[in-house]
Amino acid sequence: MRKYLLLLLLPFCLSCFNAERNCTDFKTGTFEFETYINGNLEKSRFIRNDSIEIEQYKGSTDTSFVRWINDCEYILKNKNPKNMAEEKPIHIKILTTTKNGYTFEYGRVGESKKARGQVARVQ
Repeated sequence: MRKYLLLLLLPFCLSCFNAERNCTDFKTGTFEFETYINGNLEKSRFIRNDSIEIEQYKGSTDTSFVRWINDCEYILKNKNPKNMAEEKPIHIKILTTTKNGYTFEYGRVGESKKARGQVARVQ
């Protein structure tokens, strides 16, 4: 009987688990982001301080303003947009953190489509 009671209580205990989110550890630093674009693994590197993010991707550099909404969410706005798509800011929400990186969700502000990614701290 005790075994069955423990099995019944197990889902309740697991539902109380909160993912670790030490987001303030990642407000500044140098990071790498990997994603698949058209079937190819692409990598970008960016340096972020509290208010500016500088990204290097395929030999080009972009600068964005960072506005923190709270410790785990921020808005990126391209400093020098080259087209209409780059003018829309991007909302980023850090979902979980580890010692060396974080998992996040991102999408253009005002759009419901979201994607996920992982970032690793380089320095």
